[in-house]
Amino acid sequence: MTCLCLLAIVTIASPAFADDAADKAAITGRLRGFSDAFNARDEAGLCDIFAPDLIATIPLASEADRETLCGNLSRLLARRDLRLHYDYPDIREIIVSGNIAVVRIMWALTVQKGFEKDTTSEGGIDIFRRQPDGRWSIARMAAFPFRPNKLLD
Repeated sequence: MTCLCLLAIVTIASPAFADDAADKAAITGRLRGFSDAFNARDEAGLCDIFAPDLIATIPLASEADRETLCGNLSRLLARRDLRLHYDYPDIREIIVSGNIAVVRIMWALTVQKGFEKDTTSEGGIDIFRRQPDGRWSIARMAAFPFRPNKLLD
């Protein structure tokens, strides 16, 4: 009887093992959705990936919140003098642990202004958190462009 009680306690106290492959696929889908929304200039879809309590370390802002980051993206997308394109990200690694996931990632942004075109690369670390609705969202992020895009001023 003692053995059964101990087994019941261990079973209740142990978190259920998540489906690692499904979590990684969901995160990959969210990142690709970001690219799709950016390329379509869909501001609402673009910012959907960010958690309400986002803290981002980005160029010129060491502690940007969701509102600041989405505002920056909105101003960029409003520039009709630019053609903008994010490739699907090169996801280097996804580590999932419970409701937290860490993603090492590389992005390629192509900007075209008139006949001039510049493609730049940006490395980053995104920390995703599973939200109460079950979706993965970026709660913390750090982006490291290797050089500024010469067409963005």
